[in-house]
Amino acid sequence: MAVRRGIQLLAPRLSDQGARFLGAPICSQAANLPFHNCDDRSSVGPSGSIAFTRFSSNSALAPTTSGLPPTQHVMKNPTNIIDYDEHGHERFAPGDPGKRAFTYFVLTGGRFIYASAIRLAVLKFILSMTATKDVLAMASLEVDLSAIEPGNTVTVKWRGKPVFVKHRTEEEISKAKDEDISKLRDPETDDARTQRPEWLVVVGVCTHLGCVPLPNAGDWGGWFCPCHGSHYDLSGRARKGPAPYNLEVPEYSFTDDTNLVVG
Repeated sequence: MAVRRGIQLLAPRLSDQGARFLGAPICSQAANLPFHNCDDRSSVGPSGSIAFTRFSSNSALAPTTSGLPPTQHVMKNPTNIIDYDEHGHERFAPGDPGKRAFTYFVLTGGRFIYASAIRLAVLKFILSMTATKDVLAMASLEVDLSAIEPGNTVTVKWRGKPVFVKHRTEEEISKAKDEDISKLRDPETDDARTQRPEWLVVVGVCTHLGCVPLPNAGDWGGWFCPCHGSHYDLSGRARKGPAPYNLEVPEYSFTDDTNLVVG
């Protein structure tokens, strides 16, 4: 009695979706109960008897040709014929014009999202290979030449390396030009190393082992590296010691008479 009463109270609350899956087994288990036909619509009667609401698909309860329950019959006899349930709403035919606008909207929106994602990924990849702002800031250095007196040398930092900017006097210029380049270890004329004779710009790193030479020193009055005794003349050319090459001349340009840009 308790089971019967529970089924009587639960049955009206079953939705059409739940009845599709639960209706057949419940009906088979309650076949001996005094219920009405499961396909009839009714509610709880005065006597306490109840009938299930109509299932969403009558075909689920239709007798099968094999005599098996509908679920077992479908599993053992697969078919490509699909019986769509049109109980809750009207079924649109394939290619129905009423859904064409919605289909175009979904396809276009999806393609737009895909294109945006691909564009973002490409930009992220390209930007990851570009130099950062701090690296770009170190790419060039502006030097004020008005504060450098003739005969003095100023050391500035460019890309993490020291750069010597020497304001040469007329005597120093003539001495650098008069050197016999045939006797030099790394032959190079003074004109090839300067853009303006009075200004010499070289990287302050010894070409031997990377030490920083001292300006206005050495046997030729240019630079001297105290680490291993390399001497450079007034044009930054190697003259004595283990240094194999002249001091490097960086890329630079004059923006005007009093400003120099290195890099």
